[in-house]
Amino acid sequence: MKVAVYGQNYAKEATQKAVEILLKHLLKSQVEVYIDSDFLQHQHIEIKNNSNLKTFKVLDQSYDLLISIGGDGTILRAITFVRDLGIPIVGINTGRLGFLATIQTEEIEKALQEILAGNYRISERSLLSVNTEPSHDSITDTHFALNEVAISRKNTTSMITVETHLNDEYLTSYWADGLILSTPTGSTGYSLSCGGPVITPDANNFVLTPIAPHNLSARPLIIPDNTRVAFKVDGREDQFLMSLDSRIVTLSNATKVTVKKADFGIKMVELLDETFLDTLRKKLLWGEDRRN
Repeated sequence: MKVAVYGQNYAKEATQKAVEILLKHLLKSQVEVYIDSDFLQHQHIEIKNNSNLKTFKVLDQSYDLLISIGGDGTILRAITFVRDLGIPIVGINTGRLGFLATIQTEEIEKALQEILAGNYRISERSLLSVNTEPSHDSITDTHFALNEVAISRKNTTSMITVETHLNDEYLTSYWADGLILSTPTGSTGYSLSCGGPVITPDANNFVLTPIAPHNLSARPLIIPDNTRVAFKVDGREDQFLMSLDSRIVTLSNATKVTVKKADFGIKMVELLDETFLDTLRKKLLWGEDRRN
């Protein structure tokens, strides 16, 4: 088995501990391990004398798994390596909330035993694909997002107007700080904090969630995921921000942004004893009463 290991480029004691536990178990299981070369620079790992431990800069279809060490943000970065290769992603959580990275450090060895034995299922996650007119170099190559595409104001405290069309039909012009188009995966992220609904990962929907709208009747709107969504921004400034997950670009107000479902998805590894509903209860503390 050939496994890639990816993490963000910062040194954290929790991350270092997780890496040590992970590598110890993988190498003991005779797994061929490749660590992201940039991530490796921040870890105290000796690879010279271990033929099963190497580095990578790009991925290809020869990899069986990618293991992400960090939080959900690390997984969002990891998908820029995976792209359309179909490599399943395992998330180890050394961050905070962790809706995607659900394996805790103390669970690594047990979880890996199950995964290496094939005792897991795949959760298919849809992506958003972005096109701009005129085209923008920053998103020509990495033009997809797992969580959301967000339009927001730049260099101003004034609201912006986001004219929105669904399949070429005019919906409305949101007067707000911005607008989020979220996948089911991203519904527990930025969209949720702005009042959007939680959507189960297997639902064939997206959600439009305004950010601090001036018109209080502007509410989140759930749409089919085969909808093509177009945005045109106007405001006091000549530019606005667009984020694709954690990647941000500055665009001119003359830019037309079109977003649709990507023609490929991301495969997330889930252990057989965990479900999305379990994760909701644990992460959002549903059903817990801490008043007493």
